Amino acid sequence: MSLDVVELLAQIHDLGRAEDGSYWRFSLTEVDTRLRSWFTTTARSLGLTLTRDANANLVAWWGEPGPGAILTGSHLDSVPGGGELDGPLGVASALAAVNMLQETGVEPRVPVGVVVWTDEEGGRFDMPCLGSRLASGQLEPTRARELPCRDGGTLAEAWRAAGLDPDELGTSDWAQQAGAMIELHVEQGRALVDMGHPLAVASAVRPHTRRRATFTGVSDHAGTTLLPFRHDPTIPLAQTIVAARRTVAKSGDPHAVATIGRTQLEPGGTNVIAGRATCWLDCRTETDEMLTCVVDAITAASQQAAEAEGCQVSWQRESLTPRTEFDASLTARVQKVLEETIGKTPILSTGAGHDAAVLAAEVPTAMVFVRNPTGSSHTPTECATDEDCRAGARGLAAVLKDVMLNGVAAGNSCRTEGLGTNHG
Repeated sequence: MSLDVVELLAQIHDLGRAEDGSYWRFSLTEVDTRLRSWFTTTARSLGLTLTRDANANLVAWWGEPGPGAILTGSHLDSVPGGGELDGPLGVASALAAVNMLQETGVEPRVPVGVVVWTDEEGGRFDMPCLGSRLASGQLEPTRARELPCRDGGTLAEAWRAAGLDPDELGTSDWAQQAGAMIELHVEQGRALVDMGHPLAVASAVRPHTRRRATFTGVSDHAGTTLLPFRHDPTIPLAQTIVAARRTVAKSGDPHAVATIGRTQLEPGGTNVIAGRATCWLDCRTETDEMLTCVVDAITAASQQAAEAEGCQVSWQRESLTPRTEFDASLTARVQKVLEETIGKTPILSTGAGHDAAVLAAEVPTAMVFVRNPTGSSHTPTECATDEDCRAGARGLAAVLKDVMLNGVAAGNSCRTEGLGTNHG
């Protein structure tokens, strides 16, 4: 049976899709269960063996699982209102690539694992790359169990509701002892459109962090509380949004971005002055030093704005991922194979986080990007042509074959400091 990546994606096109074309695919929900069922059914049709670790990560094995495995795949969850390809393209391409190699008579000299990572987006449990952080030992299980669940309660409660045991969360040998990780992903930007090439290889993931700011004021009547007597936390929150934009604009870093895309006002009445206002900051820059500088400036601006309104503000770091350089030797090999198979393949850095970047702290890791004509991501306009999707799957198959047959050479594998203590 021949598998085509475009046809595979068509099979899950309607799962978690809203009327406006956006996708709402959160980990360990009913939609996620159906997506995982599609994955397991497809993997078994290829004769692959399925395993699930304590972190709900699925792995479809070609060959006997063991140390030195080549990992590929991606994730099936989405951000709220996300696009169709962010994650699923990598999973479908990996399955199609394995099928291509099987049909040409290739036998795996080392095991190949097609992975579906849990909650890569952090859309349900407020921790990006949750499954890969747990599996690689970069997130403490005690911290993970306390993470808030988007639909109420904690991760531990959601785990039990899904029939899983949160007390078993922790490292996975197959992840820590892997020989390499090669992830294919739709490009989240428009560099390849401007360059005119279908594929690229990643050089690095720029540093990024998520912070939560809680502004506390005094809740009161919207109609009778005059301005001199108000301590409205929404005012410093709004000023913090403006300060975030101004700070990155003046930073001198063309890749610096700061986004507040989520807010919460309590108690939430139209005719009630909020007593508490919470916002979540996503900040990304070119260097670790610039990230610290930008976040410090935004924090200082929020404190000044809160004091002026007679409010208080507290900040909590939810995640921090330092700049991650992918393995230089493996990246060069992937580029060479893709250029021999597909054609000219540039090397790009990215501001988007990925499970491959988390694994890069443990094993040699590389990433392949597939051209996105709109340059948009985390939105329904995210896309790729059928031709480019098929080129990506063919390229991935060639890369997997090369690494399987020739092994993973010792290169400049990233050992990013701080990943293990970034959730305080």
